[in-house]
Amino acid sequence: MKPYIGRFAPSPTGPLHAGSLVAALASWLDARAHGGTWLVRIEDVDATRCSVQAQHTIMQQLHAHGLVPDAEPWVQSQRSSIYQQALDALVAQGLAYPCTCSRKQIAEALEAQGGTRLRHGELVYPGTCRPRGGSAMGRPAQAHAWRLDMAACLMQQGLLATEATHWHDRRLGAQQQVVAQEVGDFVLRRSDGLWAYQLAVVVDDAAQGITHIVRGEDLADNTARQIVLQQALGLPQPQYLHTPLVLAADGEKLSKQNGAQPVLADDTAQALRNLQAAAGALDLPPATTATLPEALQQWTADWRQRWRMT
Repeated sequence: MKPYIGRFAPSPTGPLHAGSLVAALASWLDARAHGGTWLVRIEDVDATRCSVQAQHTIMQQLHAHGLVPDAEPWVQSQRSSIYQQALDALVAQGLAYPCTCSRKQIAEALEAQGGTRLRHGELVYPGTCRPRGGSAMGRPAQAHAWRLDMAACLMQQGLLATEATHWHDRRLGAQQQVVAQEVGDFVLRRSDGLWAYQLAVVVDDAAQGITHIVRGEDLADNTARQIVLQQALGLPQPQYLHTPLVLAADGEKLSKQNGAQPVLADDTAQALRNLQAAAGALDLPPATTATLPEALQQWTADWRQRWRMT
């Protein structure tokens, strides 16, 4: 078995809140419980929403709660050339193509097909710009995005577009998704030049040697897409565990968008209270000690007993 390498990958759009502290604690505990390495990656590819100040604040918050990575954090905004190499590889294989469609054009095309095909608030791309027996190498003069050709990817893997991608989640169990129909040809690079989350995360997980991904359940829907992309790029597939979400008062996922407050840790006692709440959200018993290191040690043992991998 490969040595365990896990990661916590926050987007620096603001400080950590209670929900993101739960995700950080879970990934840290899983790494420590399995004698592994825990890394932090700053996912700041969306430069319009991210800031260096938020990045510094997040790292300070992690350290204040005793969640210290085993190496300096990677920063995605410094890795554009690496993502370009991955995109070039997909284009060379005929697995990606340029797309000049606006959101309005996509909506109109879907309406013409008899429906809006909304998925989690996003339009499922109808394949308007997908190559029809030609080459995807040509680049239009106008601004364009790059999309993954799902049908071509699945064909390369010996699958039909109607076949599901299967994967196993350590908490949720057996999962599947017919990516070509439920998601469609998703974006790899946006028309404004920013890299899409799916490509960046897959490339970086492989580059960092990530073997186990522990993250919030809201990201489980991304997993099948990432597996298809991993296979297209010839990259290894990590194991996954998606944790329960912390919900706001309105029942929605706690987030910066609905007013989630930063987790403050001006002293050890406050940090321990924050972690007690995070551990409770992960269904771990309260710590029976008043020191931060001992509490983390207790929760590591509890996590090891619950999520031990055989």
